[in-house]
Amino acid sequence: MPSTVTNKIFSLYVKLRYPKVPANLKYFYRDTFSCELVQLKYLAKDYITKTPYKEIAFDGEFAPELQFVLPFAYWHHKNGTLKKTISSKFTKEFYFFSPDHHEEFSTRTNQGNYNFEMPRILYSHDYKMSKWLPVPLKDHYKNDIYKYDKPTLIIANRYNMEWDGPPISFYSLLQLDYIISKLKDKFTIIYNRPRPENITGDNSEIYDLKEFEWLEKEHPEVLLMEDLYKANKDKVNNFNHLQLMVYANSDHFISVHGGTAALASYFGGVNLIISKQGPEHHFNCYQKLYPQLSGARIFHAKTDQDVIDLVDLHF
Repeated sequence: MPSTVTNKIFSLYVKLRYPKVPANLKYFYRDTFSCELVQLKYLAKDYITKTPYKEIAFDGEFAPELQFVLPFAYWHHKNGTLKKTISSKFTKEFYFFSPDHHEEFSTRTNQGNYNFEMPRILYSHDYKMSKWLPVPLKDHYKNDIYKYDKPTLIIANRYNMEWDGPPISFYSLLQLDYIISKLKDKFTIIYNRPRPENITGDNSEIYDLKEFEWLEKEHPEVLLMEDLYKANKDKVNNFNHLQLMVYANSDHFISVHGGTAALASYFGGVNLIISKQGPEHHFNCYQKLYPQLSGARIFHAKTDQDVIDLVDLHF
């Protein structure tokens, strides 16, 4: 963690340079400068001696891991300085390039997001990161197993507690019905909302949207990611491994802000993201950060009507 003195200096700088920024967001600006300051102590190791020394450990949430930690580790791999990576359960396949990966954490924590050893944490006004490279998950996991007659469209939904309250950004049954009815003749649609037992949770409560029974009745042509997992457990190491293989064969995604959207943005093509509120809006994450993950075209829906309009326009 940055020292109290450092925090005060950067807080004053942000106050003077960015006076119009809302008070509840200014600390993200401050934290950007703190992250940059930390990296200065590694200049010699990263750019002169360049021997494997870097041990990267992260137990924060899935989204910042995909946004900042994984590309940071990949940069060190390509730089010849990566020694070891430590993360949560079911992450080995994300760090396929790591010479020594350990799955030590059984729960993701909010506190873990504030790891200033990373090039950024959570949100920033500046996503021009020097020690950051997009990880070629699509190239690495592309396969001949999960291919279908029609192009694949993955609908990656979530229905979780948000900011200690009820779900805000998600695809309701009404929206799912519109999307599927509109696109099922053009795409093989795969629906994905992971069960808690298949991923490493972050203590946010997961609610029941009751969409699985509804899909089986109203849209039996839709494939469920969890059914693919049950049928292919002998071909994959875990649910995340399956997701990577299925996603790698798709160029069309409809997702929800957070880790769901970050993962979908790793595979190029088109990714429509519903995000009704959050700091991502102020920091233009969907315009500045997410496209860097793979060159994907990102479309941000702020309302339910936006979803309909963007589906009509881009799918």
